[in-house]
Amino acid sequence: MKYVVIIGDGMADRPIAALGGKTPLQKADTPNMDRLASTGIVGRVRTVPEGMHPGSDVANLSIFGYDPARFYSGRAPLEAASIGVELGSDDVAFRCNLVTLRYNKDRSKAVMEDYSSGHISSDEARELILEINSQLGTDELVFYPGVSYRHLMVWTGGSADLECVPPHDILGRDIIDYLPVGKGEEVIRGLMLKSVDILDCHPVNRNRVRDGKNPGNSLWFWGQGRRPQMPVFRDKYGINGALVSAVDLTRGLGIYAGFEILKVPGMTGYLDTNYKGKAEATLEALNRVDFVYLHVEAPDEAGHSGKYQDKVRAIEDFDKYIVGSVMEGMRAFPEYRVLVLPDHATPVELRTHSEEPVPFVLYDNLKQTGSIVSAYDETITGRNDIMVFEEGFRLMDYFIKGK
Repeated sequence: MKYVVIIGDGMADRPIAALGGKTPLQKADTPNMDRLASTGIVGRVRTVPEGMHPGSDVANLSIFGYDPARFYSGRAPLEAASIGVELGSDDVAFRCNLVTLRYNKDRSKAVMEDYSSGHISSDEARELILEINSQLGTDELVFYPGVSYRHLMVWTGGSADLECVPPHDILGRDIIDYLPVGKGEEVIRGLMLKSVDILDCHPVNRNRVRDGKNPGNSLWFWGQGRRPQMPVFRDKYGINGALVSAVDLTRGLGIYAGFEILKVPGMTGYLDTNYKGKAEATLEALNRVDFVYLHVEAPDEAGHSGKYQDKVRAIEDFDKYIVGSVMEGMRAFPEYRVLVLPDHATPVELRTHSEEPVPFVLYDNLKQTGSIVSAYDETITGRNDIMVFEEGFRLMDYFIKGK
């Protein structure tokens, strides 16, 4: 039996007036997901336990089959694993975004204008983070470049007991009410303040401003935590796995789960990602492993941007180039199951994640049945005649074991 989990990150949404009261998922042309829904098992799953922040880290950990209440230790440690940074027992990792702050004339007030610095390129961002490390790095504080606006800071002997807000949650808001609070806040706030002077005058940012692009003019810290302790996927389910994703946190989860991390040229985590390459890598990997976790970030990024047209496009591309291509290729295998779902909702009108349950469809080529629905969308979650997983981590048990 071969298994593929396909994640459309943040794909679920809420009705939008400009779309005639439909969600982007309902508006999008998704014949491949609709076909799966009409022949497979549909249901709803709560990927984010009540009381936990609806982040992709928590949600994907849950979908992987790990109870977040037991195994979640922060987002940044996962991203550390992805970029090859091994954390010691005394290390605290922080997600370190390059963001665009908009200041008033006397710089006494700053608003979070862009959590991604205009989706700054990895090459440009690398220059900025290396400069930050040369000026602010110490034996205890080290900065590591990542992908696009997503970077890492490791604080040896530091504190994880801070309340830090994700920058994509405060777009358009004065940052004064959302600065880090708790043990060690003076260190983190100090780094953020010093970063502005370094970044504002850097040639990379001067060129971006000249070209009409948002500069990465400040660091923003969040998602802190220590190295997680979790069993490998093979020990839980008895099969080897692989993962393909452009996002460090998802790859980090795969590393801690013991997966092979698939490399695909042109993965961006955005609308221009290499969809075809990700699907091809998934199918090729199934010749040597039994399980592949295929993650696509584009719908989530469109949700954060607040652009419903982009989200519709991202979902249609996901359906055509990911779901359609994978399902076509799976015909080469005599027995297979495919699970399709978002990790969480990212409503366009909120521009951030929300905690409601999401719809899933599970397809088994040996157990095709007439489904109760003809389309895959959020209306599935409101039905009473569907499969329901209130504890999201149990969905993987059912997917693999059938119970």
